[in-house]
Formats: sequence, structure tokens, C-alpha cells
Amino acid sequence: MKSTVANALAVLSTAAVVAVSACGTEREFAVIRRDAIARRQAAAARPTDVASEQQITDPAQECAIYNYPPVASLLAQKVFPPIWQIANLSTANSEAVSLFQSLNGSIPNIAPRGTPTGNFTGVNYNGVEDPDCWWTWKQCHTPKVAGIPPDIYNIPEPNTWGHNAFYDYLYQQKQKATLFYIGSNVMDWPLQAQRGISDGHEICAHTWSHHMTSLTNEQVFAELYYSKKAIKDVMGMTVQCWRPPYGDVDDRVRYIAQALGMRTIIWSDNTFDYQVSTLGAAAVEANYQTVINGGKNGTYNSNGTIVLTHELNNDTMSIMVQNYASIKAAFSHVAPIHVALNSTMPYVETGYTYPNFAQWTAGTTSISLASPTAASSDITLAIPLSSGASGSISASVAHSTAGSAQAAAASASETAKAHSGAGSNRLTEGPIGAVVAAVVGALGAGAMVVMA
Repeated sequence: MKSTVANALAVLSTAAVVAVSACGTEREFAVIRRDAIARRQAAAARPTDVASEQQITDPAQECAIYNYPPVASLLAQKVFPPIWQIANLSTANSEAVSLFQSLNGSIPNIAPRGTPTGNFTGVNYNGVEDPDCWWTWKQCHTPKVAGIPPDIYNIPEPNTWGHNAFYDYLYQQKQKATLFYIGSNVMDWPLQAQRGISDGHEICAHTWSHHMTSLTNEQVFAELYYSKKAIKDVMGMTVQCWRPPYGDVDDRVRYIAQALGMRTIIWSDNTFDYQVSTLGAAAVEANYQTVINGGKNGTYNSNGTIVLTHELNNDTMSIMVQNYASIKAAFSHVAPIHVALNSTMPYVETGYTYPNFAQWTAGTTSISLASPTAASSDITLAIPLSSGASGSISASVAHSTAGSAQAAAASASETAKAHSGAGSNRLTEGPIGAVVAAVVGALGAGAMVVMA
């Protein structure tokens, strides 16, 4: 099932969804970063089209980093920061620098917290009032800063489940998903990233190197900007959604993301599959069963759920495959998150049209998607950010049809079960992370699917 590469690339989400990630702990994620940097030095030539890449069946070859000419050209021109290093604007073009400078003065004055590895020991925060809507502390998803839309953490369509998916498995099941791509992974496995759109999945971003609230304003901006740009340059579309690594987001980060035209997506339920090595498969199975039982007993009759699962290893992916039939039986539909939100054109570009929820449930799973295209030189990234003399910013994010639905979701009782919150010293959601979807991890590209 192309499991390892799937682990490296993606994240998934869906209504009544399950969030998914490719890696379980920051230590494991650090190994991925280290190995990716080392292997890039010996990157070999590989097939240069998606169809040829799909024919590779040897796991070692599948997961090897390779030399894809357009990406090699972009890296040689220093269009992007170093792979897997926390991004900044030191190599950015003047347009990106100007965008950040025009925004910086209006960003909420919230200091970075903890370390990039997710250690919050010694952080002094008013968790009772939660003034910054810090999800890591209190699973807050309704921003305190005016003008920022609520996070998408569940789906308005009832009895809907979301989870991540493996490319081949999803293809066999005729299942589409929402994939959250880490920018560095897109550069390391560009053809796998392109397959995500070729197979008809929805695409969102998951930062450049997988860090967030511990970073400076410039670094947060760069992490989001370059993840968005990597997808644009390698695949051809400008995404307007993202998932915070570990769910680690507050109003400062949300504000910057919104300015870059990106809606924040979190999750509602957690399978804790990333802890399978310590909890054991039976415990993770029980967590799955809790959500599945909820699909049977009416728990999700008002709103679907977003469930966190991971493409961490064969164990986590096998558990998802084993539970897929039960998920399908307990929930009415499995669909990409934007389908469940009736957002039929989730990208800035107009060449991509997805079905709305009614069309999806009637059997239409794809309408019109442009073929993935890669650029070999720096191109302009369309960003809706604008700045006035007062320092205020406005951004237009293409989720207009989801407004009323998300308002309803925001008023629903919070059901987050993330293993973080008060007293935690580190984040627990996997590095590649996926949010929502009722399928399994996709070729290193987290997938988000919705089931109603």
C-alpha cells in the first residue's frame, strides 16, 4: 500500500472525520528530517511522470528520495528554504518579504511558546481564560481575535466520518480524501504529491517543516508561505486550507494563516493510534470502536466528526484498513472535507471543481480537475492579503459556502479528545498529521475524507 511514502507525505480529514498523521512523535519526526536531508545528497534519477511512479512496487524504491528536474531547478535557484529546516524569509523574493512586512505590524501580540520540538515545560499561560485560543492547552477552536473564522473541527453533515488514506487503497475503494502536504515532503516526493490531485483528492497544506507556535512571526509566515508555494510550484494549485502540526495553533498563527488565505482545520476525535507501540493494538482498536459506536448510536446525528489517525507505520495503517468496512457501515458517507462543506472550488485557480455534498451522495465523486503541472523557476504565488495604512489586513478565503455550516459547528459542544491540554509538556499528534476522513493514509499525503 505504499505505506512508507504515504507516511511521509500526507494528512487526511473529513466530516464525521478522523484526523491522520504520518508520524507519531517529535523524536520520530526528527529522524525523518535527518534521513531526508542525508538521502537528498544521494538522490537518484527516477521516472518523471506520475503514471511511471505508480508502477513502482518495491517499498525501498518507493520511499527513496529522487531527483525530479523541476524541483531540482527550484532548489538550485534557492527559491525555497533548505529542506526540513524551519523556514524564514532569508531566501524569499521581494514580493514575499513585502507581504510579510505589510502584515507584521498588525499580527496579534502573542509571544512564541515552548520549543520547536513541542516542549512546553515552564510555559506560563492563563489556561483558565485562555486569552489566545491556544488549542494545545484547551482545544479552543473559536478565535478570541475578531475577524478570524472558527477552526473547522467537525462537519455540518450528520453521521459523517473523516480519516486519512493510502493512495492505492483509496484508489481500490474508489474513495477520495483531503490530503495535507508538508512542503518539504512535496519537494522530496513530488510525483507522489502530484498523484494526490491526479487521483481526484483534495489538497491542503501542513507547513514547511512541521512546527508552529514556538516560532517567530517571520518563521510562522514562512512556514505557511513555503508550504503553500511548494504545492503551487509542484502541483499547480493554490491551496486555501491547512492543518497545524500537532494541532498547535493560537490566534497569532491563525491570523497569519488567514492573511495568507488559509483556513485552519483541526479534529474532534482521536484514535491515539500513534501510541500503538505502547498502548497496544487492542487499545487503539477500542478507540476506533468508540467512534464507530458513536456513528451507530446517534452521537453524530447533528454534526459529523473529524477523527485523528496516523500513517505512522504498517500497524497504524493496517488498523485503519481493518476498520474501514465498519466505519462505512456505521456512517452514511465518506467524502473529502470540502465536499462535506459544499466548497466546490477550494483553490484560487478555477480549473478545479469538486462535487457538492448532494452530488457526492448521489454518486458523483469527481467533476473537473486540471492535471498537475510543475514549474522549474520562481513564479508568483497569488495571495489575498492586503494591508491598509492602519495596519489592518483582509483576506478572502474560498470557503464562502461553508460559513453558516461552520457557525453551527462552532456552537456545538466541544468533543476534542486530543492528548494534550493543561499539564502537558509536549504535543502528541503525529508530524505529518491528517485531519478527518474515513479511509486510510495516502502515499505519504495525509488524506481527509468525510462520511455522512
